[in-house]
Amino acid sequence: MTVQLNVVREGHGPIVVLSHALGCDLHMWDGLAALLARAHTVLRYDHRNHGASALVAGDLRIETLADDAADLIEREAAGEQVHFVGLSMGGMTAQALAVRRPELLRSVVIANSTAHYPDQAPWRARAQTVASQGVGAIAQGAVSRWLTPAWVSTYEGKAAAEALQGTLERTDAAGYIASCNAVAAIDFRESNRRVAVPTLVIGGTQDEATPMEMSQAIANAIPGSQLVAIDAAHLSAVERPAEFSALLVDYWRSL
Repeated sequence: MTVQLNVVREGHGPIVVLSHALGCDLHMWDGLAALLARAHTVLRYDHRNHGASALVAGDLRIETLADDAADLIEREAAGEQVHFVGLSMGGMTAQALAVRRPELLRSVVIANSTAHYPDQAPWRARAQTVASQGVGAIAQGAVSRWLTPAWVSTYEGKAAAEALQGTLERTDAAGYIASCNAVAAIDFRESNRRVAVPTLVIGGTQDEATPMEMSQAIANAIPGSQLVAIDAAHLSAVERPAEFSALLVDYWRSL
């Protein structure tokens, strides 16, 4: 079943698709998209159950989000292969997509993500909190892990944190719980060994949500992948858009 996704297209050139984190929306990419659109066609979208995309009742798997992304690429890219950039839940989507639909992809970027959670209990607890108290109950704590305190102390960082918290608080509770459970259940440790798409892995040196060792494990599994670090917390593309953009462009030029 094709799900109605909210999509924004900007710029001209090779196509880049941006896939956001859990509890965010396509505006998570505002800073990066503005930079990339100078020389690329940038497609960013809201995942199902997020932003202005459709709410879909029922359980969810990350593989379903990968199928959503594949449908979007087939519809929007008119047969052109794309660079797919995913962060956190978007990076999980990228890992699934790279195995399921490699013919759609020129490259994948997996940022601030993981292939597996050895302990799902914190995710289950978060879902239970949202079920009983609403998304607002977890919003401030989540955003505090997304950005470094030093950046949030600046005018720009404070504004970003407030915008992200507002987006999270507006996320549908049932849709968030389904997405949360999908994230908790991932296990790409074996399938990543079959990824044949050029892959860049980006880890945040101050990322508490998905520490560098999680990015290292992804890079170790995917043949021929490259791992780079960025001095940021979990939403590295929000906090360091210029550095993030430079990492992407340098990698794409090397292909």
